[in-house]
Amino acid sequence: MLFRSIFAVFGLAAVMLGVGPAPSQSQDKTAVAVFGSGCFWCTESDFDKVPGVVATTSGFMGGSLPNPSYDMVTTGRTGHVEVVQVTYDPAKVNYKQLLEVYWRNVDPFDAAGQFCDKGSHYRPVIFAVGADQKKLAEDSKAEKAKELAAKFKFPVVVSIEDAKPFTAAEEYHQDFYKKNPGHYGRYRIGCGRDARLKQIWGAPATN
Repeated sequence: MLFRSIFAVFGLAAVMLGVGPAPSQSQDKTAVAVFGSGCFWCTESDFDKVPGVVATTSGFMGGSLPNPSYDMVTTGRTGHVEVVQVTYDPAKVNYKQLLEVYWRNVDPFDAAGQFCDKGSHYRPVIFAVGADQKKLAEDSKAEKAKELAAKFKFPVVVSIEDAKPFTAAEEYHQDFYKKNPGHYGRYRIGCGRDARLKQIWGAPATN
């Protein structure tokens, strides 16, 4: 957290809390998925590259405290996790395909955080929106555990949980990788994210 906080102070112009509704199917033929894979700057960047993804929003989910701020969540005492809410067009990309993107961009063995960011608020988690997503996520986890067992002797610890109310992070976190590409790039490299992903999955991840 400290490592990333150093970079977060750069590009801070204003802090504006945005609160979104609980994830749900929308009226315009889009759907919502929620993923936590550590730093939401990186998760947002990863999913923005996927054809069929309409929008991504960095935020928080999983705790009981309503409308938490970034500073509250990073104490590790709110129960919330840094996540990205992904709005997508099911006619162009389905949830199972999004799960494949998720797995390629997460360290599935680290329940204590992700890469250089440690703490319960960085733990890897898939928040399923409905029973169908939960079944697909559980099946996907079982498949990945079997696939990875041939190379690694560690259990896959990504949690699969029911979606809870989503709170959007402050505005300066949204599209951070676009607003501050230099700072974001240095953070991502310094955190060792892509090096670790390549070690696990055997191919470069998106960045």
